[in-house]
Amino acid sequence: MSSQVLIQKPIHTSHAPLGHAAKIHAKRSTKFVASAVLVFGLSLSQAALAINTEPPAPVDDMQALLVSKGLLSKIGGQIVQKSESVVQEVSERTTNLISTAVGLMGIPYLRGGNSAETGFDCSGFVRYIYKETIGLVLPRSADQQANTTQKIDRSELKPGDLVFFNTMKRTFSHVGIYLGEGKFIHSPRSGASVRIEDMRIPYWNVRFDGARRVQGGLDESKIQALQTADTVSR
Repeated sequence: MSSQVLIQKPIHTSHAPLGHAAKIHAKRSTKFVASAVLVFGLSLSQAALAINTEPPAPVDDMQALLVSKGLLSKIGGQIVQKSESVVQEVSERTTNLISTAVGLMGIPYLRGGNSAETGFDCSGFVRYIYKETIGLVLPRSADQQANTTQKIDRSELKPGDLVFFNTMKRTFSHVGIYLGEGKFIHSPRSGASVRIEDMRIPYWNVRFDGARRVQGGLDESKIQALQTADTVSR
């Protein structure tokens, strides 16, 4: 009995051309891959940019004040200096004002006094400091100084601002110059001398009557009216 071996010839298949649907699918796949590569490339570029970009410098109290006065501008979270000379001048004036005031510690209180040689009362001390360091002539009394300067909130106080207190059962009966960190310098009362105190202690805290800003905040029309009234009264 003989057996037959079947030998199967290899089948040669030829690749038929892609159909219309297959072509569309292939094109879409190519576009998708290209888009993915583009997005991935952009993501890498943005990541590299973020790594190489330094974070904006923090804004301190002095910068915030200068921004509010238009001496600095804020662009994209970064502080841009408009004029180095102007900014430096403002900073130097404030430093000079504070150092001059502190340098007068120990000068005795004198009612109506406005001289380092003879003594100061509270408003005379403030008037002297601003005239000698900045060249601004403030009104003579504490209440007039309060009424001719810019009202600010206690939380906005900066070195060189004025702080007022009710120490004689009337508003704005006492004034001093803010130094920062809750401290102020003033000429307190008869028998005492120019000194630094903490306005957060109970005595001053309950008598706090408001804060004012002098630099850039003077009301010239009110000052002229006060000067005219003072001249007439004489």
